[in-house]
Amino acid sequence: MVLTPTQSAQPKAGLSSFYGSPIGKKILTGVTGLGLVTFVVGHLLGNLTLFFSPSAYNQLARIIDSLGPLLYIIEFGLLAIAGVHAAVGINIYLGKRQARTVQYAEYESAGEPSRQTLASRTMIFSGLLLAVFLVWHLATFKFGPVYRLPGSTDRDLARLVFEIFRQPGYTAGYVVILSLLGLHLRHGLWSAFQSIGVATKPGMVIVSSVFGGVIALGFIGLPLAIYFGVL
Repeated sequence: MVLTPTQSAQPKAGLSSFYGSPIGKKILTGVTGLGLVTFVVGHLLGNLTLFFSPSAYNQLARIIDSLGPLLYIIEFGLLAIAGVHAAVGINIYLGKRQARTVQYAEYESAGEPSRQTLASRTMIFSGLLLAVFLVWHLATFKFGPVYRLPGSTDRDLARLVFEIFRQPGYTAGYVVILSLLGLHLRHGLWSAFQSIGVATKPGMVIVSSVFGGVIALGFIGLPLAIYFGVL
């Protein structure tokens, strides 16, 4: 059987139509969001090793650096996922703005099934702030000052963390931004659950809220412990 040009183009057109549809975009943001959540959880666990000892934290950093080219592939993949997540999220936001010819004078939760909250209404803004913070964070730590361990060429990343979080300005900004991350994750996770059809199950809102709060507190705990001399 020989496919005509029109027939061969149908699957591609169908795929394009799916990702161009509201549900397709929502699923794409949910899938990429879950990928980023996986990274965030791993990053948090890495940060928490500093509560054990600076040497444990530096040892983890050496293991990650030893991945070599694989590390660059992972970083590029994360960058691509973050880029797609941001692009689709902005597209969804702009689409909603265009569809809403009359702006609401007052926001109010619509209840089930929308569960409109502060987190849901500020997703685009918290997302953009998190993107700016990511650049700032990478410039500070990944590409920041390089301290060396005594008698070694290995980087003393733990010392840099302590130096940075002893600065009140950076610590305060970090706490604010990571609090926004908690709100972003709270609604983002629930939205991802909704996309795959499990958001209606009892407790999903609580699970999302607890998860966002735990992640935020986990990240915030380290800089506060350093700043106030607990570590």
